[in-house]
Amino acid sequence: MKNLPISLLIGAVVFLIACRSGDKSRSQDNALREKIASDTSLNVVKERALKVVSTGFNAGDGYREVWIRDYNTFINLAAQVHPSDTLRDNLIIFFQLQGSDGNIVDGFVPKSTVKPTKGGYDYIYNDLAPHYAGHKNTVETDQETSLIQAVYKYAKATNDTAFLHSKVGQFSMIDRMEQALSFLMKERYNEKYGLLWGATTADWGDVQPEHDWGVYLTNDSHLAIDIYDNAMFLIALDNFMQMAPERAKKWKPIHAQIASNAMKYLWDEKNQKFIPHIYLKGSPFDNTFDENAIFYHGGTAIAIEAGLLSKEQIKSSLNKMIANVKASGAATIGLTVYPTYPEGSFKNKGMYPYGYQNGGDWTWFGGRMIQQLVINGFEEEAYEQLKPMVGRVLKNNGFFEWYTRDNKPEGSGTFRGEAGVLYDAIILLEERIKEQKM
Repeated sequence: MKNLPISLLIGAVVFLIACRSGDKSRSQDNALREKIASDTSLNVVKERALKVVSTGFNAGDGYREVWIRDYNTFINLAAQVHPSDTLRDNLIIFFQLQGSDGNIVDGFVPKSTVKPTKGGYDYIYNDLAPHYAGHKNTVETDQETSLIQAVYKYAKATNDTAFLHSKVGQFSMIDRMEQALSFLMKERYNEKYGLLWGATTADWGDVQPEHDWGVYLTNDSHLAIDIYDNAMFLIALDNFMQMAPERAKKWKPIHAQIASNAMKYLWDEKNQKFIPHIYLKGSPFDNTFDENAIFYHGGTAIAIEAGLLSKEQIKSSLNKMIANVKASGAATIGLTVYPTYPEGSFKNKGMYPYGYQNGGDWTWFGGRMIQQLVINGFEEEAYEQLKPMVGRVLKNNGFFEWYTRDNKPEGSGTFRGEAGVLYDAIILLEERIKEQKM
């Protein structure tokens, strides 16, 4: 070998290192496959998820309504246990209750169950849905985008593309989805930043600080731009253009603009995180409070789903989530925000530090982060972060809405959104591991 050219010697060394590295990588892949294959808890959770979704479509036992933001996250699972006609009928009701301006309600209930209550929902009615009443939490900007995403998932799961061209009233589903997108551009678009706005909420939440309940826009609302609403819009735009490619010419430039502006105005390059809000007319919080210290777990997960972050940024975001879990004492990366908003920041008493959407631990969004880890090649990390979520389903014998900092279950015990995202995450992980074996 001493007579060989130096370039050949270097090449041989590089080849040997690559071989050893490849052997190590294959060994790690095999070990992960064995762990997942032998983890019986995954199948148990999938079976329980199928069972809980087979019993209905309302968000959970604490809710009467079928909510679109929930339905969007368990429609894949529902497709395994319900006839496609049933899934389709639920989607149609949302379109039947659609406003003349294109807006979409949050949820619906049978009209026969509505009872006049002081301080409750102002129900929405439409002659196209004579048996149902809808409601809309106007502080949020994700109802239209959630419905479009749900329709896309339905069409993909059932191959019922004819549904897209069927009519509700005078308009086809494609037309109505475009009307919903147009509503957002007309009523929720800020020209200065080129992004959508909503009320100030904690991450993906639907509770504003200014009122005891906090779900309706009022003159006291502080309008703001956040990453969650805009990432949901990007996903919906992408889904819509796949369902209606002939209309992409109009919406593709808008998609590109929203994506560019989201990173330009909301991404904090120095701290490698999304800022919580851009305020259009002042903040509702004390000016001594540094809101930008807060990391939004849910909005970051949805931004990853929207394709906004690089693989390096995804890994950095995951590391921050894991560090937040450790610092807070929470159980999983479903932790909504960290650090939390201080005591008294919200008039709604449920929004205390580490309560509800102010630092509560929600698998409903943590599970979506797991999905994105799998999709982006972080299978081992996905499995590690999935285990505590699966573990508490088994421990508590149910799918709960959210969990306290000390991992105690709260809210509905049949929260179908949690069941849906966990089911999808497990399926994605199992399929990815099988693909790697092949």
